[in-house]
Amino acid sequence: MMSTDVSTAKPGFLEYAFTMGMTTMAGRGFYYPVDTAIGQAGRLYVISRSKEEGAHRSHRITMCTLDGEYFGDFGFWGEGDGQVVWPCGAAVDSQGRVYVTDEQLCRVSVFDQSGNYLSHWGVQGAGDGELDTPSGIAFDSQDNLYLSDTYNNRIQKFTSDGRFQASFGAEGNGKLSLPWGLTVDSQENLFVADWGNDQIKKFSSDGRFLAQYGASGRGDGELRRPSSVAVDNDGYIYVADWGNERVQVLDQQGEFVIKLRGQATLSVWADNFLSANSEEAEARARADLEKDIEYFVDDPHEESSHIEKLFWSPVSVKLDSAGRLLVTETSRHRIQVYQRSDSIGIAS
Repeated sequence: MMSTDVSTAKPGFLEYAFTMGMTTMAGRGFYYPVDTAIGQAGRLYVISRSKEEGAHRSHRITMCTLDGEYFGDFGFWGEGDGQVVWPCGAAVDSQGRVYVTDEQLCRVSVFDQSGNYLSHWGVQGAGDGELDTPSGIAFDSQDNLYLSDTYNNRIQKFTSDGRFQASFGAEGNGKLSLPWGLTVDSQENLFVADWGNDQIKKFSSDGRFLAQYGASGRGDGELRRPSSVAVDNDGYIYVADWGNERVQVLDQQGEFVIKLRGQATLSVWADNFLSANSEEAEARARADLEKDIEYFVDDPHEESSHIEKLFWSPVSVKLDSAGRLLVTETSRHRIQVYQRSDSIGIAS
């Protein structure tokens, strides 16, 4: 039987705080969420993308807060202005505008902070400024936009209105393979979740390769298909170790600090739903949510898919202004929130 330890090493470094979200194909909730962007005044923009092509409202960006406030949705399925087909990453610039990548349409759509469509840019191709399956997106302090041009195996740098500036990561020591999530640290360095190479790579703002962390595997500090990365003000590196169904934290040198498997509890939305639906609440109360199962395959996916509290497809990691870690889980339609032990007491 596989271990269900939620963390190892420095157990006080991160502590579980609460869970946000619930499963809904429309309205207040998420449906196969793949990324969360953090905007002004703590507003979240959560990308949902259904596995069903043409499922209009289940492809959407949900606006909410960690306190459970819900402000509506935008960016529904389609190819028109302000619509999405296969949305992947989101980021917010200094003006509060929301940028959403679309892997299928090979473009970036821009919305205001209330979800009103402003513009879009991007065409499919392999030339400078052209895109093939764009995924991760992040801004630096000057509103330069970095974009994971995934199938072109490179990072491209643009102005906020989509003018090409630079391209890197396609060759040399920092060569990328299917890059996905990315982030910019307080020193303006770029960190990339190098999905195909099972590594995190670090570049300077002008594209110079600086370092790489991790190697293929399931051990501490090893990675399997990392999908997202975040870096806090102390230089700690948070990795969505997607293929291993966990989140890992590395120090400034890339050494292992802690790993998390998930500790989810019911969210405010889920509590409200169960309060209004007594039959489902009673069925849940009778259920064995942590079954003692004899697994026949030694794979963390088997355990995650059977035990509700554990991460299942932890695809995105983001840090808010209070230093809280938001882990977006695709297959359980929720966000688990953690915080540094020295920040316990911050209002949630």
